[in-house]
Parts: sequence; C-alpha cells; structure tokens
Amino acid sequence: MQANKHLLLWTSLVTLALLVFAAARENVFKEWRRVQSAASGPAGPIDVHLRQVVVPTLAVADRCVTCHVGMAAGEPVVAGDPTLKRHPEVGHDPNVMGCTACHAGQGRATEKAAAHGDVHFWPTPMIPLRYADAGCGGCHTHIAVPTVDRLAAGERAFERNDCLACHKLDGRGGTLRPLGAGGMEGPDLSFVGARAFRADWYDAHLARRTEARGARAESDGEARGGAWDDSFGPLSREDRDALDEFLRSRVGAPKLVLAKATFNSLGCRGCHKIAGIGGDDGPELTLEGAKDPGRIDFMHVRGEHDLAGWLTEHFRSPATLVPGSQMPVLSLSEPQIDLLVRYMLSLRRASVPEAWWPKDRVRAERLGEREFAVDGATLYGSFCAACHGPNGEGMRYPGMPAFPAIGNPDFLAVASDEFLTSTITHGRPGRRMGAWGESSGGLRASEIATVVAHLRSLGGVALEPDARAPRWVRGDAAEGARLYAADCMQCHGAKGEGGEGPALANAALLANATDTYLFETIRRGRRGTTMLGFAQPSTVRPSLADPEIESIVTFLRSWENQP
Repeated sequence: MQANKHLLLWTSLVTLALLVFAAARENVFKEWRRVQSAASGPAGPIDVHLRQVVVPTLAVADRCVTCHVGMAAGEPVVAGDPTLKRHPEVGHDPNVMGCTACHAGQGRATEKAAAHGDVHFWPTPMIPLRYADAGCGGCHTHIAVPTVDRLAAGERAFERNDCLACHKLDGRGGTLRPLGAGGMEGPDLSFVGARAFRADWYDAHLARRTEARGARAESDGEARGGAWDDSFGPLSREDRDALDEFLRSRVGAPKLVLAKATFNSLGCRGCHKIAGIGGDDGPELTLEGAKDPGRIDFMHVRGEHDLAGWLTEHFRSPATLVPGSQMPVLSLSEPQIDLLVRYMLSLRRASVPEAWWPKDRVRAERLGEREFAVDGATLYGSFCAACHGPNGEGMRYPGMPAFPAIGNPDFLAVASDEFLTSTITHGRPGRRMGAWGESSGGLRASEIATVVAHLRSLGGVALEPDARAPRWVRGDAAEGARLYAADCMQCHGAKGEGGEGPALANAALLANATDTYLFETIRRGRRGTTMLGFAQPSTVRPSLADPEIESIVTFLRSWENQP
C-alpha cells in the first residue's frame, strides 16, 4: 500500500511538472512571444498574441505575421527585432494574398523551422530570402522580356539622358540638386511596366519643355534653368525605342526581370520547354521552381541542400548531378548562375482563382502574348544561341560534335530564306536541330521570319543571285563516291551520318538544299571553320575542279531516296 502511494505521488508530481513545463513553453518561451515581447509601437509595448492573415478565397490562414508583426494589416510601425519591419513595396497589399502564396512555406505553423518549411516531408519550403522576388512567378508572367544586352541598352539610355534627375527607379534617382534642378518632379517608375505608361510620353515631355522654356523667357529673359530644360532634351529614335522597351520591363522586380533576360540570352529554350514553347532535348521547366526537395538527390551538392543549392550545382556541372545528362557545361559565371537559379525558382504557379490573375498572366495564358520579346535578337538568343553561338559563330562543347556557324557569310550567301525557314520550321530529323514550327517548338511563322531576317543581319550578306534551277548538277556519281571517300568521309562519315561535320545524308537537308547550295559550300568552304574550300589546294589535298565538285554533289543526291 505504501509503495502504491509513493508511485501515485511521484507520478502526479512528474505529470504536474510536465504540464507546467508545457504551459510555460507554450505561453512564455515560444519564439514568437519573445519577438513580440521585445517590440514596441508608438504607444509602448504591443499586445502579445497570435496573429494571422486569413484569405477565405484561397483557403489560406497564414500565421507568418505572428513574428513578422510589421507586415500584418493595421499594425503600427513596430521597433525592435528586424523581423518586425514592414513589408517592402511590391505594388500591391501583401495581406490580400497572404504570405505563402508568394513565399511558400507552411503558413499555419508558428515555429520558425516548420513555418519556413525546413522540415521533413514538407513539399514547398520557403523560397530563400535572397531569391524572395522569385515568388512573383507564382502569379505573374512577365511579358516581352528582351535579352540582357537590350535591357542594358535601355538602362544606359535611361541614365545617359538624365531621367533619374526627375524619376525614381528601383530605389534610385529623384535626388535633390543644387539650384533646384531635378528633385523628383516626375513619378516613381519602378512599377510603370505593370501599370502601363503613355505611348506619347516623349511628345508630351517635349511640349512641357517648350512650355517651361517659354514661360521662363517671358518672366526674366532667361530661356534656361529648371529640370525641364536641364534634364530633358530631344532624343534619338534609337534611344526612345530602348527606353520604351526598358520601361515595359519595370514591374517592381528588377533582379527577376534581369534573370529572365539572362535566360532569354543563353538559348535555354533551345532544349527546354516553358509553357509549351521550346525544345525537347531537356526536361520541361514550366514548374521547375515547385519541385519537392524530398525527391531530390543532394549527394553531390556542395552547398545548401535545398532546391536553390541543387540548381546552382547543376548549372555548374550538369552531369555531376544527373549522370548521362545531355546538357553541356556552359561555363557560366557565378552571377549568371545566380540569376538563372532565381528564374528557375520563379517557375511555379500559385493556386489562385482566375479572377485573381494579374493582367500579365491573363495576357500570356489567355491572349497568347509572349513572355519573351519577339524581336530578332531576343528570339535568336532564346532559341538558337546555345547551339549556334551568340552571334551565329557556332559552338563546340566537350564530347559533342560542333554546332554549325549559321551566321557565317559563306553560308548565308548561298542559303536562301526558303531554305532557312524550312530548316527552322521542320528541323533536321535525327539530329539535335529540332523543329520550331508552331505545332512542335511553338514558334509562329512571323517569328520564324523574324529569326531569318536576324540571321541575315548577323552575316551582313544577302543571298547571291542564282538563275539556275534548284537541281542542275549532272555529274558522275561513281567518281563522286571516290572523291567523297578521299576528301569528305573523315568529317562527314562514311555514309554521311556526320561527325566533325554535319550529316550530309539527312533527308531534310537534301530536300531543302539546292544544287548551288551544295556546290558552292564545297567549292568555297566556310571561313573560320574546319570546312575549307576545295577550289584551292591545301597541304594535305589537291584542289577540285568544278566537274569533280559536281560529281560529289551527284553522289550526295544518291542518298536522297534511301530509307
């Protein structure tokens, strides 16, 4: 009996201690309580209680504002821990959508690790703080983003023409100047791309300048002075176009726009589809930023074991993380890798009703507007540059055949627009050159025509006129076979299957290429490449006469009808 009493006593005391500890832990020692207890508002210490943002339409109850008190609707300006600061300006009220729609994480949790999603089996951890703007991709689809070079040209025009004297942009500009010249006379342009701007802004600015100069001349005889005279003047058409393109890209997330522009400059869509547009060599990237880290192998990742760390390592050395990967080592700089990781993390989709979609997403998904700009430089950069080089000079990656130099003047002098259009539209079956027509790669006929025109500008040459029929060669096929074996087989393969040089037995090539194209390519070669012209002798082979070249062309045509 005495033993039972002792057992009951000590069990009760232990139970009471556990209850006291649990109550203290929940009501005194919670991290969010410590954060709020150290905070103070204009009237003194703030009320310590659980806070949350409830969005019934999205079935969201996010308790992130329990620690991030300054970001809760209706809360005063709070001093104390940096966690308490207000939300940066993002162009809309963050309390409308809640927190997890943009930042991911586990909204109902109140412990830091759980709330940030840094726990086992939680599929959507919070986006790392340094990439916070990637969360915009959950709802937004930035429209008509150009290449890095075109974006930089617009930014240079903005600074060169002193637009920062009157306008703020992404936290810069609008600075007060001596004698009152400048000083934020104009609106903040950081979000002008999302809110639209006047198409006739330039004419309106010129009119204001003329008006200001006239008023000053009437008042004191001086026609100069003031922001309209000191900081604005006539602009060239080139600068105006660059400024228009740059302003359209200002949607309040400059680093994310630059990240997307970097993606558009490196030819990544040549292998990867996004929203159904792009190549098939690599995996679909439409929801790359929503990957579940629990399904990723981090064995060879040297940095953080999260999606951002995996992507960073993958851009450095794809085959290290994905054995057998066909993605070459692109020799990217660390800033480029960081931007690409940011863009990959933005490729996600928040589950919001269509009525909540922002205008850019509606324009992209319902009206068919492009996420990339449709000028020649951007289209070429997005779809072609990775294989054919930024300027059409061709590319070579370790362990892969060389990719053709399609900006080569010798190529463009004999390749007709019809030849280029057909090649881009239908590709080269059996080769890495995919079909880019609307039903396969997603490019429209007008966009393919723009790419063809851009190629012409890269080479700086027009198609040489040729009055001969497409099929005019009448050579000796047997002699052509002998010459091919002696002079061509080493690069193009014994059966024209390709090697160092392209595959000449390709049905698509032979169907589109004229005899003149084949003849002139053999005769003159391609300057700057391993394909030297056979009209001139070299140290390892004699020159070929025109009849001999015609015989090689005739032999090549013998492959045309082979299965």
